[in-house]
Amino acid sequence: MDVMPLLLLVAGSAAVAAAARRSPVPAPLLLVAVGLVVAYVPGIPDYTLDPEVVLPLLLPPLLYTSASDSSYLDLRAQLRPVALLSVGYVLFATFAVGWAAYLIIPGMPLTAALVLGAVVAPPDAVAATAIARRVGLPSRITTILQGESLLNDATAITAYKVALAAAIGEGATWAGGIREFLIAAVGGVGVGLVLMAPLHWLRTHLKEPLLQNTLSLLIPFVAYGVAEQLHASGVLAVVVVALYLGHRAWEVDFATRLQEEAVWKMVAFILESAVFALIGLQLPVVLKGLGAHEGAAAVGYAVVLFVVVVLTRFIWVYPAAFLPRLLSERIREREDNPTWRGAMVTGWAGMRGVVSLAIAFSIPLTVHGGRPFPQHSLILFLTFTTVIGTLVVQGLSLPPLIRLLRFPGRDRQAETLAEANAQAQASRAADTRLDELLSDERNALPPPLADRLRQTLERRRNAVWERLGQTNPVTGESVDETYRRLSREMISAEREVFVRLRDLRYIDDEMLRVLLRRLDLEEAAAYREAG
Repeated sequence: MDVMPLLLLVAGSAAVAAAARRSPVPAPLLLVAVGLVVAYVPGIPDYTLDPEVVLPLLLPPLLYTSASDSSYLDLRAQLRPVALLSVGYVLFATFAVGWAAYLIIPGMPLTAALVLGAVVAPPDAVAATAIARRVGLPSRITTILQGESLLNDATAITAYKVALAAAIGEGATWAGGIREFLIAAVGGVGVGLVLMAPLHWLRTHLKEPLLQNTLSLLIPFVAYGVAEQLHASGVLAVVVVALYLGHRAWEVDFATRLQEEAVWKMVAFILESAVFALIGLQLPVVLKGLGAHEGAAAVGYAVVLFVVVVLTRFIWVYPAAFLPRLLSERIREREDNPTWRGAMVTGWAGMRGVVSLAIAFSIPLTVHGGRPFPQHSLILFLTFTTVIGTLVVQGLSLPPLIRLLRFPGRDRQAETLAEANAQAQASRAADTRLDELLSDERNALPPPLADRLRQTLERRRNAVWERLGQTNPVTGESVDETYRRLSREMISAEREVFVRLRDLRYIDDEMLRVLLRRLDLEEAAAYREAG
């Protein structure tokens, strides 16, 4: 097995994603653009998306890291709009886009057109949420977009299977399609509910952080694999497990949480970078098989389909945002009033991604009887152009659109005040508990050490309030920021001494690692404590 193409993909995409952090272009868009250019550089290997790799090996960890970072409470509060987008919109887009393709493309059967509709139906909100966080979109809209991206793949994959069965001659019926959708949805949620408690028990009872993190890396694949073996939705199983584990993460050992955060950030960074680079790198593969459809006709179909995809989302989003409030007093009482600006951003944030391409590449070349699958190469081409078109057109225009709409910014002072009040309540509880512990003779400490515990508690309590105070007129820093900077300088001075003593052979490398880890943990604790 030649590993060099894989190494080139990972290293190159990571480098481009890192460069994107210093540019105004969001990383997903820059990765796609670079992939499109690099695809025709002489000597670059052929990178063909293999659905047997993307769906079971790349999709579960991406879903897991996104879901575990999401707020279960926020998603539950926005469950109705999320469900309308992740289920209702995907099914609507499948039929609307499929019908449009059937009307404009001569010779395309309706069943094959519905396959195309299901393939391009699910938006991939990785790019949308990345842009939303970068430009400060309101948290409600970000939650809805993120929730949609977690659940819509399950709907699209099920709709694709039903449409594909009809297209290849397996006699799919409406009743059978509804039954398969319910089995996939209920089964996926059921598998997640069954697995989440035992997996959480394992995470809290394993004592070795290394084993706990190994389990963490296996969890998304276990949930996905078990659900798929039972013909249920692996996507929903992963999301349910991840939401539960993320909600209960505070019960896991602190060392595991620190390591997990670093590990999963690295995994998400590598996979997301590679996935968007792969999208651009598919151009030669897609064009190679286009054959008789090359030319102005194929480009015309691509433009029309792109317009249909964009308009379809707006046709669904605006009624879904406002009609339920008009029809239900209970919804008006329980939910915030959506604005036309929020609906505009939600409608425009419909970029497609790698899942659509992976599903398109899984379409078989033949149907029952050995005949070629109708318009196979054209479906692949139209999927690719839709993904690229939405990423480039909508992705590049989304940040200026958000700035143009002038959403109210976050009230940083109010957030800091809420944080300070929460810390004050926690500190009072900790102070009371410390007094209880020190009153027990089994916990007797010398006064300096007891005072040190109280000083640490006082430091945490004051750190947030200091951010609301005055800043240093010379440096522009708050008292808290100056404290953190001086603390880092002191730790840096200690670190240099330890290294020098190792170089002089006064201590060995093993002792150096112990001392440096102690300093690292102290620096990390001080940084997190100060916010």
